[in-house]
Amino acid sequence: MYLAPCKKKSMALKRLFCLLILMVVAWSCNNDDEGPDVIQVPPQTISETIIEDDAEIKAFLQSHFYNYEEFASPPDNFDFQISVDTIAGDNAGKIPLSDQVETTIISVNTDEDVGVVPHTLYYLVVREGVGQSPTIGDNAFVRYEGTLLNGTAFDASTNTPAVFNLSRVVRGYGNGVIKLKGGTGPIENGDGTVSYDGYGIGLIIMPSGLGYFNSPPAGSIIGSYTPLIFKVDLLSFEKDTDLDDDGIPSFMEDLDNNGNLNDDNTDGDSEVGFFFPNYNDADDDGDGIPTREEIDLDAEGNFIGFRDLDGDGIQDHLDNDN
Repeated sequence: MYLAPCKKKSMALKRLFCLLILMVVAWSCNNDDEGPDVIQVPPQTISETIIEDDAEIKAFLQSHFYNYEEFASPPDNFDFQISVDTIAGDNAGKIPLSDQVETTIISVNTDEDVGVVPHTLYYLVVREGVGQSPTIGDNAFVRYEGTLLNGTAFDASTNTPAVFNLSRVVRGYGNGVIKLKGGTGPIENGDGTVSYDGYGIGLIIMPSGLGYFNSPPAGSIIGSYTPLIFKVDLLSFEKDTDLDDDGIPSFMEDLDNNGNLNDDNTDGDSEVGFFFPNYNDADDDGDGIPTREEIDLDAEGNFIGFRDLDGDGIQDHLDNDN
């Protein structure tokens, strides 16, 4: 499974590394006149890559369609699976995906001069689902298939559904799944298996900055700076998932309300050699007192509210000098 997010490399470090490589190449060429000339291509920046990715995605959306007619009038034994094909030949009159997808803007922090780079995430809600939508902090029970824009599959969990926390996957995937709603179930089939009904079905198309950017999974066919597509069935999800069991639902630990739980780390300065965002940290302020003991919970351990005993405007579980 390739959905785990990558950590984008520092542009400054990459440029330094590239400079060192160029110096080595230059020295080698000066000492081997018969060797071939070597040109080192520097890594792309996020701000320039998003321009290329978005143009490639838009061209794909304008030239491809999905089997919307089957979803509108399901034939017998229809498997309710999204199928994408090129608009050409007998399909020349099909409605392009560009006329059907929706978009949301996701800001990506960089260490480039521009700071924050907005990325457009494209998604298609083919069937919304009859239940509720998960939050970016919830565990989701899904079937999925990941492909490149050319249709080549690189990962799938279609026969055996998988469970992912939507903040522990690449950002485009998590932010796309929350546009869907879960179904009803599990329904016992009488043969030891279960099924779900009325679940959400969707398509997510993301630029590389919301995927793996320049750090694709080792051994995968995904190249650097590669846009991705995911077909997703949202079967169910764990409402108000508390991933670190600190008493606070994970989605509530998005302190800057930017839809990204991985950049909220109150005690990050004291975490040497590791990094625990608040949603994955049972002691958010690093004061040695578990967060669970610095908030209000009911008798069953459910979250009620925050405390600020010293009245300084900082909640106790985020205040290491309380």
